[in-house]
Amino acid sequence: MSKKDFNKTPQQLVSEFWDKYFSKKPGKVTSIFPRSLYATLLPPSQPRGASSARNAAESYETAATECREKVQRIVRECHRTNEKFTDPDFDIESDWAQNCLQGLVRGEFDDDSSTVPDPTPRSVHRVDWIFEDPQFTKDGFSSSDIKQGCIGDCWWVAAVATIANRKDLMNKICVARDEEVGVYGFVFYRDGEWINTVVDDNLYLISDDFDYSGQYDATGKLARDHKKRNQTGSEALFFSKCEDPNETWLPLMEKAYAKAHGDYEAIEGGYSDEAVEDMTGGVATTVSLNKVLKKDKLWKELVNADGEFVFSCSVVGNSWDGQKGGLATGHAYSIIRATEEVDEDGNNVRLVLIRNPWGERSGSGIGEWNGPWSDGSKEWTPYWLKKLNHTFGNDGVFWMSFADVLEVFRSIYRTRLFDEKWTVVQQWASVNVGWIAGYLNTKFVIDVKQAGTVVIVMAQLDDRYFLGLTGQYDYALHFLLQEQGGGEHICRARPTGGWGGGWGRRSVCCEVHLEPGRYEVLPKITSQRDKGGKMVEDVVKDLADKNPAKLRQVGMQYDLAHAKGGVPNEDEILTKKMEKKKLKEEKRKKRAKERARRERQVVVTTTTVTRGAVETKTEQQVGKKEEKKDGESSSKDEAKEDEKFEDAVEEAVKPEDGSKDDKKDVQKKDGKSGDSNGVAKKDEKQEDKKEVGKKTEDSEKKDEEKKDGEKEKKDEQPKPEGGDEIAGAVPLFDADSESDSEDEETIEYEEGHVPWNAVCVVGLRVYSKDKKVTVTLAEPKNAEEGASLVMDSQAVGSTM
Repeated sequence: MSKKDFNKTPQQLVSEFWDKYFSKKPGKVTSIFPRSLYATLLPPSQPRGASSARNAAESYETAATECREKVQRIVRECHRTNEKFTDPDFDIESDWAQNCLQGLVRGEFDDDSSTVPDPTPRSVHRVDWIFEDPQFTKDGFSSSDIKQGCIGDCWWVAAVATIANRKDLMNKICVARDEEVGVYGFVFYRDGEWINTVVDDNLYLISDDFDYSGQYDATGKLARDHKKRNQTGSEALFFSKCEDPNETWLPLMEKAYAKAHGDYEAIEGGYSDEAVEDMTGGVATTVSLNKVLKKDKLWKELVNADGEFVFSCSVVGNSWDGQKGGLATGHAYSIIRATEEVDEDGNNVRLVLIRNPWGERSGSGIGEWNGPWSDGSKEWTPYWLKKLNHTFGNDGVFWMSFADVLEVFRSIYRTRLFDEKWTVVQQWASVNVGWIAGYLNTKFVIDVKQAGTVVIVMAQLDDRYFLGLTGQYDYALHFLLQEQGGGEHICRARPTGGWGGGWGRRSVCCEVHLEPGRYEVLPKITSQRDKGGKMVEDVVKDLADKNPAKLRQVGMQYDLAHAKGGVPNEDEILTKKMEKKKLKEEKRKKRAKERARRERQVVVTTTTVTRGAVETKTEQQVGKKEEKKDGESSSKDEAKEDEKFEDAVEEAVKPEDGSKDDKKDVQKKDGKSGDSNGVAKKDEKQEDKKEVGKKTEDSEKKDEEKKDGEKEKKDEQPKPEGGDEIAGAVPLFDADSESDSEDEETIEYEEGHVPWNAVCVVGLRVYSKDKKVTVTLAEPKNAEEGASLVMDSQAVGSTM
């Protein structure tokens, strides 16, 4: 521990601490790879950046069409080569490095980061080898088809079960396939745009292939028996599976979702509402059930006669055995449907049908509700069994009363769906996140032309598909919506429900009716730091040699995400700054060279004039010298004359660095008054003119340099990639606000201390049936407007 300096006041010590606590140049790695590494590559086919406004279905149609065309090209190529399709970007059969299974950061890099399932998959085979009669679907999609596999993606499986009974939604995900060739195309939603993913039909199995070593199997019977017993049908699959032994849609969809996020490890753990968003393009709201104000309003949405919403839910508990009323805690469930029925006595009963993505109870009997309306409970009379067409069984499906749902579950995730009637507009930006949180001066402005329901979403980039490069910071988003110019806020959005108090949640939203007008969205971003997490720059340096293939895969996703989000590329900014600095240095050297040349010219001219003046003065003093004693040494006189000559030269070149007063002092000291003779006075006037001319010239140069500097500073402002395609994506901070001066102070941070440096990429999406709705970024007009965000010396929202 460093010793305290008692020569400094306590306030000085506190100020010095905070001075070193924060980075003086906050920034974010916006590009893993330098632009030069992409120089020979084709540009991505998917346009980058947010559109100014588009129909909510337009992006989907673009991605779906591209996916179908991609599948058709693959089918043609496979028929030409007479070979089944193998996905070169996600080839699990040849994945010796396990890059399809594991993420970028693994056990050898961080012992606590690996979540590879144990046991791991033992073999890989194609669908027609695993299944006796493989079919993508049998009798359509159904939530009863779904069973979770050997990975913690219950949140995703629950989301699939939530929408599986909606054929319209499922058909939007699985858009193209050729089962003979073994190619399947899917479409998912990411960061405000639809993307497409194509996979082959190789799948992981639980069991090894038959081991011939030490066994005699001339007829192949032992190998066939082993395959039949251990590697055939849905139960042989390592990851998710369908209930039917020959149905394949779920494991193939799960594979495509894992590929879209980099690997299977990337989909370990999450929130079911985010998965529903990824597969429907909807917007999810978390309803904390212990805070519901009007239960009837929530019930009407659950019944959902018009199909605008889908729902899922989660359980949180603190029991030692990880269960609550028979339900596994820390686990996601699907809400299949809600219904209100009349009992034998004419009373209305509200019931909810729920499903566990496991598809069955665990070995300890956990996984299904064991209270009222559970399988075998007294509530199930013949009247109710017939009315609800319910049968008992260990299938993960159970009924609960609405009152028990509110009591037992922690949250309900409600996802609103959008069709072609809706318009969506979005704007991305980046912002420095301070250690002290408050609403930002910079805000989003929404212009509404037509009254109606508006859904506003503030989201981070989905970092699930570039895990390992997320850095040390987690962010929680908040915002206020108000009319432009201030006043009472219309709505307030903040993280609610879920585990972790909102940290790691991807987005927050509000749904509100707005009249025509201009509205402001004031963002607030809070951050927490995990000092044990790996910084992006360290991961890149470590993995470039250890696993370059995985770094290329994840790094390119990272780069495309930040380019698409409209974030200024700091790699390009630094390159431009270096080029400008180099150009500036060349100009400086050129100016210095020109200045030196002119100074030499002035010295030569001055020397000539001054020598003439000295010689004249010497001639005038010849008579006096002759009167001197004969014994005086002539060498003495010559030395004095040389000294006077040198003083004159020095005086002539001094105006560059000295002042007028200095010149007078020197003249008096040497006895050279301007009135001593006409020649000296004339020379002095000539020198004054030269001095004035030189000063004017230097002043013009300085003004010119100042203008150049201002122009260079303006040119160095960070600009988003992609030009107009990014639709005005703007950073909320000046990436080049610090001086480039060589004399800039270097901050020495304490050993082992990394300064606070949180930068978040955030986007605002607005959904409305108003086709002319727009969203832009706005800076405060003046200091007074910026100060309006502070009330009673406290940041707005700091106590809200």
